[in-house]
Amino acid sequence: MIGQGYLHQTLTEDDAREIILRGLTDARLEGQRVLIIIPDSTRSGPMPLMFRLIHEALSGKVKALDFLIALGTHQPMTRAAILRHLGATEAEMAGQYADVRVFSHDWKQPETFTQLGVITAEELSELSDGLFRMDVPVAINRMALDYDRLIVCGPVFPHEVAGFSGGNKYFFPGIGGSEIINVSHWLGAVITSYEIIGVKETPVRAMIDRAASFIPTPTLLIAEVVQGDALHGLYVGEMRPTWETAVDLSAQLNIIWVDKPYRQILSVMPELYDDIWTAAKGMYKLEPVAADGGEVIIYAPHITEISYTHGKILDEIGYHVRDYFLKQWDKFKDYPWGVLAHSTHLKGMGTYENGVERPRVTVTLATGVPEERVRRLNLNYRDPATINPADFANREEEGVLLVPHAGEMLYRLKRDA
Repeated sequence: MIGQGYLHQTLTEDDAREIILRGLTDARLEGQRVLIIIPDSTRSGPMPLMFRLIHEALSGKVKALDFLIALGTHQPMTRAAILRHLGATEAEMAGQYADVRVFSHDWKQPETFTQLGVITAEELSELSDGLFRMDVPVAINRMALDYDRLIVCGPVFPHEVAGFSGGNKYFFPGIGGSEIINVSHWLGAVITSYEIIGVKETPVRAMIDRAASFIPTPTLLIAEVVQGDALHGLYVGEMRPTWETAVDLSAQLNIIWVDKPYRQILSVMPELYDDIWTAAKGMYKLEPVAADGGEVIIYAPHITEISYTHGKILDEIGYHVRDYFLKQWDKFKDYPWGVLAHSTHLKGMGTYENGVERPRVTVTLATGVPEERVRRLNLNYRDPATINPADFANREEEGVLLVPHAGEMLYRLKRDA
């Protein structure tokens, strides 16, 4: 593995260029067909820099240099959005990047996928610590079989489903089939985001890694550790050890430890989150420091949609705590489990007893989603026009926390360390 990482300083472009060049040179990719799997624009990081440096290192040396955007089940990006994401113009794509092709994972089309194998019920029981027992087909975008090498390039953050993002997660759910997505996400929801987020080794990560073991094409990882677009760590090498090294730095860089919980938290969501499906990170990353009976406000006036891809289902089921679904499983078991998981992650911890749901924290949307829809979804509403984020600043001693760029930094209580 090649790489560097720092808590209190960032890597320069020259540092990154040397790491990418050395790492890809060591991989001996000459004459090979290479597919780079990258995140969509809901993930921070210096994607334009990575795109440029990977091209510098491999252009003219490999037989094919293609990029695949791992959408999971996110909304497809427009051509203009893709160009912004890569930091390139149409003229540059037709000129210096003419040897590059960029694809989006077309998860809505069944013909996108090919089945690699099955995680058996016995295996899943072992991986999930006995929580689940069922056969899970492992399907992946068939493009993964058309290349000589697959290179994942993306950031590592604390994550509500897997513990930490990155690594093999770019295969599953990134370019994986619905079965593995739904089961892995619901497994995370049953364990709860509260327990799993920011934990290195989790049953969900074990399931993801097992699914990735079916991929016959050799893989490589370019792992970034970032704060916003600032690059603090960059590593190139074998998938698992490279991911582990990035996680160790992310655990120090991307987790903020606080002394006491807050009664009210304002999560100001940046515009890279364009629906509640993605902006829900403003809850996931703050739930551990919300006091019992407290409130997390997701402030995002620019957001007008719950989910561009799953909104219809969410309108049917609403947002609820885990036990609301588990104790009425016959009613909900036929809905996509990944959507059920999102519902519980946003609603947070709580109980459901004798038909009464009691969430631990109140989740309030201060967005462009209409009040009637928000309340029908079982969430609290506040008109964003009544909120001035500056009014929440410097009030920690009162139990009020302002998070001006929410969604990436995980907040945890020191007592839970």
